[in-house]
Parts: sequence; structure tokens; C-alpha cells
Amino acid sequence: MKLIIHGGFFSESSTNLETKKAKQDALAEIVTLGHQYLKNHTALETVVYTVALLEDNELFNAGIGSQIQSDGKVRLSAALMDGKTEKFSGVINVEDVRHPVELSLKLMDYDDRVLSGAGAQNFARKNGFDFFNPITAQRQQEYQAKLNQQNNKGTVGCVALDKDGNLAAATSTGGKGFEIPCRVSDSATVAGNYANQFAGISCTGVGEDIVSGALAAKIVTRVTDGFSLKDAADKSFKELKAFNGFAGVVGITAGGEIYHCDSHPYMVWASFDVNLQVFS
Repeated sequence: MKLIIHGGFFSESSTNLETKKAKQDALAEIVTLGHQYLKNHTALETVVYTVALLEDNELFNAGIGSQIQSDGKVRLSAALMDGKTEKFSGVINVEDVRHPVELSLKLMDYDDRVLSGAGAQNFARKNGFDFFNPITAQRQQEYQAKLNQQNNKGTVGCVALDKDGNLAAATSTGGKGFEIPCRVSDSATVAGNYANQFAGISCTGVGEDIVSGALAAKIVTRVTDGFSLKDAADKSFKELKAFNGFAGVVGITAGGEIYHCDSHPYMVWASFDVNLQVFS
């Protein structure tokens, strides 16, 4: 049983040592809770549980910590993919929902498994997801000062390998801040979140770069074709250099290889294999 998570890039908001320590502590606690949960739950259940914990933490740009778009609204996107069934579900630019990753799970049993905007919000209300305002005081201050234009590389995600050898990945984001309303990120696409029976990947960074590189799906496909996870990721990141792509990934293979990498300093992450590890 293995678990790895990410919390975007350290440059996403404040970069002082106090914030760094807070993120280290938060990621360490969340990955430990997720690993405990994994002992008695599937990989799919675990990635939803763990990403929901990240969505509930104001330090990260997802759920309650999400950045504000140029029209003053928060719109959330999230997705998950079950490596066992190879089914993908997600929501794009949904408003006033606390846990978009849980909404993504609810969609897994439907034929129409990716919803956006008002349709996603209506689906949420019909399925018991109450109104929730995710705007925090800090994000409001950043919005007023237009700081978000410079701090736009945050997402959260999780990849899990359960005791039965099944993989799942989940990713959630509040966007990049000050974007054109309803801009679509990578998080609820197979470029940013992908898993099959061989590997699972969750991405963070600049969504347009990740989509241009088809990053998560490309890495998983290369593992499926026989690459190690490290080699698949390193080759895919080398290809991002053609357009100076800004990205970070976390991943696990069915064989238990666990890996993370980024193209620019530096992604915050934590993993739990035999022991807890957290970014330094």
C-alpha cells in the first residue's frame, strides 16, 4: 500500500519559512491520515478521502483555499480516475461546493461523467451538496491587491495503490487566479489526472502547459508500454522544455514504484510507503 500527494508549488502564495513549515506539517498529517485510511479502503475511496482533506486546508489552492477569478468568483475543478475500471469523472468550474472531488465521485456511476458550470452545480444540489462559500479572507485580500496574477501554479492531488494492487488518482484545483471566467484547467482532464492498471498520475502547475504536453496520460501510457515511472516522467518532462512547460507530477505504478518530479522549483509533496516522507 502506497500513497503520494501534492499541494501545488511553494511559490503559489506566501513563500516565507512559516508558510513552508505549515505546508510540510499539513502534508505530513494528511498523507499519514490517507495511508491509514488506505489500509481498509480501496485506492479510489482513498484518493477521494485524501484530496477532500487537502480541499479543507486553506494553505492549498483547492476547495476552501481556492483563488478568485477575474470576475470575483471562485470556480472549482476536480477529477478522479479509477485504474481498475479505467473510468474518469470530474467537474469543471463548479461554484459554491465544498468538495468538488466528492462531487466527481458521485458522477462515476453516471453515463455523463464530466459536468461543467451550472450543470455541475445543479447536479451537486440535487445530490445533497449544500451551498458553501470557499473564499477566505486571505484570498479576498490577494484578489483586491491583484496578487493572484503572479501566483498561479497551485493544485492538489493524490495517487494511491491499495492492498489489492489497484490504482487511482484524484486532482482538485481552484484555478490560477484572475483568469478569464470559466477558463478550463488541466485538473479535470486526462492531461492532469490519469490512471489505469499500470500507473496513476496527478499533475500540478500551469494548466495550459500540462494540457499541451498531455502530461498525465502520456506518462501512464509510457509506463503501460514498459517504461519505468521515472523514465516515463523524465522523458515527458524533457519534452516540456520545447515550450518551457511548468509542471509537477506525483505517481505510483502497480509494481510499487513511487516518483515525483517538477520542471521548476518547487512542488510541495508528501508520500507514505513504508515511512512518511515530505518535501524539504
